[in-house]
Amino acid sequence: MDNCIFCKIVSGQIPAYKTYEDEICMAFLDIQPVSMGHMLLIPKSHYEWIQDTPDDILTHMILRSKNLINKIKISLLCDYVQVSVVGKDVSHFHIHLIPRKFDDGLVGWDTLTPDKEEFEQVLEKI
Repeated sequence: MDNCIFCKIVSGQIPAYKTYEDEICMAFLDIQPVSMGHMLLIPKSHYEWIQDTPDDILTHMILRSKNLINKIKISLLCDYVQVSVVGKDVSHFHIHLIPRKFDDGLVGWDTLTPDKEEFEQVLEKI
C-alpha cells in the first residue's frame, strides 16, 4: 500500500527503532508510546485487519509476540506486558506490546454495565 505508514517502515522509506525483524514480520518502538518500550509487531505484507491476515502469518506473529514479551519483561524489568490488537489508527494489522508495572497508574477502558436482557440480545446476535 503506497500510503500505509507501516508499509513505508517495512520498505525503509520511513525510519523506525526496530527491535525485531524476520522474513514475515517486524517489531519497532511506537513513536507515541503508552509506556517506555511500547512496541508494535506488524506483518511485512499489508493486511488491514487481523481477520484478513493468513493463519500461518498470524500464528508466526503470536509466537514472536510471546518471545518478545519475555525479552521485554527481562530487559525492562516490568511486571507484565499488555497485548492489544486495536487496528483503527493505522490500517495495517499490528499487535501492541506495552510494558506495564502493576502500580503504573495507566487507566484501562471505560466499562459498560449491561443488564441480563442486553447480554442475551448480544448472545443471540453472535
